Amino acid sequence: MDEDQVDGTPVTVAQLTRDRLGELSAGERKVGRALLSAYPVAGLETVAELATRAGVSAPTVVRFVARLGFAGYPHLQRALMSEVHAQMGSPVRQIPLQAEMPAGEEFLPFNAETHAGLIRRSFEDLPTSEFEAAISLLCDESLRIHVVGGRFSHLLAAYLVSHLQLLRAGVTAVPPDEFSRTSLVADASRQDLLVVFDYRRYDPATVRLAQAMATAGARTLLLTDPWLSPVADVAEVVLSSRVESPSPFDSLVPGLALVETLVTAAMEARGQAGRSRVELMESVRDGLSPENPAPLEPFQPETEISPTDH
Repeated sequence: MDEDQVDGTPVTVAQLTRDRLGELSAGERKVGRALLSAYPVAGLETVAELATRAGVSAPTVVRFVARLGFAGYPHLQRALMSEVHAQMGSPVRQIPLQAEMPAGEEFLPFNAETHAGLIRRSFEDLPTSEFEAAISLLCDESLRIHVVGGRFSHLLAAYLVSHLQLLRAGVTAVPPDEFSRTSLVADASRQDLLVVFDYRRYDPATVRLAQAMATAGARTLLLTDPWLSPVADVAEVVLSSRVESPSPFDSLVPGLALVETLVTAAMEARGQAGRSRVELMESVRDGLSPENPAPLEPFQPETEISPTDH
């Protein structure tokens, strides 16, 4: 394969993979995700090792390589080695981000640019085919949607649920208790879509739930980081976003930007039906507003409060 270029810049194997992910078979897509999840190291392994990492056969890896336009696996590895050598010459990649943290008046601008850069990189790395597949699933009214998140990412899950409930019926948050999750799995079928938010360090309980739902026949949409939650092994669609941060804690800012974009695209895809539902929800909300309150029981304090209490 001749080295492709965009505006004079060589196209990387990672970019080729993202661009063609939507054209691949399910097995080939697994190889692509495995390669991207440990890039470029996974591609420098043997065919058998990459096949094991992806959970597919060696011939599937060979077909994946051919679909990218390479004459064979050694040609793909040579391209990866060229990228590695090129990156070794960049000092920017060798300076830890926290070592660059400025203080004083530069602190806020630095953090603003860092988070903006994470969002840009996340969107640049996002395969259009995966994003479009996610919107198709979220707008499919034949599916019951269940959304779950982890210790921090449950905030993103709740945010997505609140917006999707404005646009369509059949959207709920997965309760945290074991009995509710057991019931969910017991009733699961191909008409269920589990939307999972799982970022490093991955939540074992969330992974087990996704695996059980997949075994029961449910479909899975995963939002994760570039290193991929184990849920990726059972996910039909995977959307990743960057999580690096100047602080010791991973950032959910790119993840939130992705959720906002999913909501915007879902609103567009739903068209008049989505707008009509939003109008209906707003009219119901207005009917329950303080101007038309439902009768409330008077508040009764448990103890008497004296005028001197604070």
